[in-house]
Amino acid sequence: MMISTLTSYAKSDLPEIIPEPAQIDLNGEGAFRLTRDALVSMCDSSLMFEASYLAEYTDRYLGIPLKTTVKNLDKPAVSLVNLDNGAVSGGYRLTVEHDSGVLIEGNDAAGVFYGIQTLIQLLPTRAGVLPLLPEVTICDFPRFPYRGMHLDVVRHFFPVEFIKRYIDYLAFHKLNYFHWHLTDDQGWRLEMECYPELTQRGSEREGEIFGLYPGEYRKLPYGGYYTREQVDEVVRYAAQRHITVMPEIDIPGHCMAVLAAFPSFSTTPDEPKKCALTWGIFNKFNNVLAPKPEVFEFLKNVFSELCDIFPGQYIHVGGDECAKKWWQESAETQKFMREHGLKDEKALQSYFIHYVQNVVEGKGKTLVGWDEVLQGGISDDCVIMNWRQPTIGRTALRTGHKTIVTCSQWSYFNIKESRLQPEIGAKGQTPLSLEKVYEFSIEPDSITGKERSLVLGAQACLWTEYIPTTWKAEQFVFPRMAAFAENVWSPENKKNWDSFARKVECQVERYELWGARYSDAFFRMNDISRYR
Repeated sequence: MMISTLTSYAKSDLPEIIPEPAQIDLNGEGAFRLTRDALVSMCDSSLMFEASYLAEYTDRYLGIPLKTTVKNLDKPAVSLVNLDNGAVSGGYRLTVEHDSGVLIEGNDAAGVFYGIQTLIQLLPTRAGVLPLLPEVTICDFPRFPYRGMHLDVVRHFFPVEFIKRYIDYLAFHKLNYFHWHLTDDQGWRLEMECYPELTQRGSEREGEIFGLYPGEYRKLPYGGYYTREQVDEVVRYAAQRHITVMPEIDIPGHCMAVLAAFPSFSTTPDEPKKCALTWGIFNKFNNVLAPKPEVFEFLKNVFSELCDIFPGQYIHVGGDECAKKWWQESAETQKFMREHGLKDEKALQSYFIHYVQNVVEGKGKTLVGWDEVLQGGISDDCVIMNWRQPTIGRTALRTGHKTIVTCSQWSYFNIKESRLQPEIGAKGQTPLSLEKVYEFSIEPDSITGKERSLVLGAQACLWTEYIPTTWKAEQFVFPRMAAFAENVWSPENKKNWDSFARKVECQVERYELWGARYSDAFFRMNDISRYR
C-alpha cells in the first residue's frame, strides 16, 4: 500500500494523509522525482531548522541525502516559504508540479513545518526507493489551536532521549502541545533551585507494585528526575518542532512526594511520610497540603520558578482527586477555614487554586487545571481540562471557561485498545478502540456558538502506572495517536472512519520505518490484509 508510483495513487485516487487535509486536488497525471543531493531552498535563514529537518529525515530514514540553501539561484527540488500573512497559525499550501518540484507555503513557520510533515507522507515507507511525487495541491490548516499529548513520567520515569523521541512523534502527527506530568504521590521529577529537597528526598520510592492493584509489593527502590539542563534541552527541542511544553505540578492533593521532603506541610506532620508505592486516591495515607503560611510560601516559590523554567503560556496546577478527609479531620485546617470564611473543603481547594493562579498570572502566564478546580469556584481566566464526563466540560463552557477536552473514556491511551490485549489497570475496563478515539465528538451539537468558541482543542493522555517501559508506551499510543490527530486537526466534514481505517495500514508502515512499536489490535480485530 506504499505510495511510491503513480500506479498506487490510481488505486486510492488521492494521497493518503493523516491527519486528513482540508483540501487535496490532483493537478494532472505527471510526477516529480526527488533525487539524491537535490536542493531544499528556504525563503530566508529563519527556516533553516525546517529545511534541515526535512533533509535529515530523508537521509536518516530513506537514505536520500538532500542539500539546503537560502535563496539559491539553482533550481530547487523543494522550496520553503513563510508567507507570514497573519492567517491561521499552522496553515499551509503544498504544491507539487512535475517540472518545478515541491513548493510549501506556510502562513507562518509552523505552517511550513506541517507542510513538511505532509510531504513526508508522500514519501516511501522504506529506504532505497526514490520518491515519485504526484502533481498535487494540498491546502490545509488545523481545526483547533490546542492539539495536545500528555505523558506521565512520575509513576514510571523515562529518559530524556525518549522524551525527545515522544516529542518527535507529536511533531509527525501535527500536534503542538506536550503536557509533561512531573509530580504526583509517587515522585517529584523536576529539579528546583528553590527547594533541592524535592528531588533529594522526594524523587525516589522504596519499592514497586507488580501486577494489577493491589498487586505484589517488591522492595525495589525506584526513582529519577530531570535536571534543569535536561529540561532546558527538552523545551528547546520541542520549540524547534513548534511544540509548547506545558508542565504540571499537582496540588493540593497528590502531594506525597512533597510531604516526603517536607512533612511539616501536612495536616498530620508527626506521622512518617514517604513517596507512595502504589496508585489512586489516598484515604489511608495523607497526601494533601495543609493551609499553612509556609505551604503558601512554598507554592509561591515553586510556581514562580516553574514559570521561569517553561516559556509557554500554560502552567498546569493539577487540582484533581483531592482527598478532603484530611482537611475535615484537622482542627488547624478547620480553624483556617473559619477565619477565611470558607464554607467547606471545596472552597478550601478553590482557595489553593486561586492562590497559585495569582502567582502564575503575576508572571504573565495562564493557569490550567483538571476539571475538579471548578469545585468551589474558579475565575474565568483558568483554563479547564475536562478529563471526566463530557457534561462537566459543558458546565465549564457554560460558565465561560476556555476548555481543553480530554475525556478519559475517549482519550486515555493507558486504557487497553481491545479485549484481545492483556488486562492492565482496572479490571473489566471498557477498551478504548481506535474507532472510539476517532469518532469522539470534541464539539458536541448541544453547545452554543459562543461555547464552541471557548473550546481550545483536545488532548490525549498516557498515564504510566502499568506502563514501565518505552516500548510499551509506544505500543499504547500507536496507532491511536493517529486517530486522535485526525480528530483534532481535520475539518469535521473531512473526517471519515472508513477512509481513515484504510490509511492506517500505511501509517503503521511508517511507524516501522521510525522503529516505533505499535499495537496490532485493530488489524487482528478486523482481519485486514496486513494479517492475511
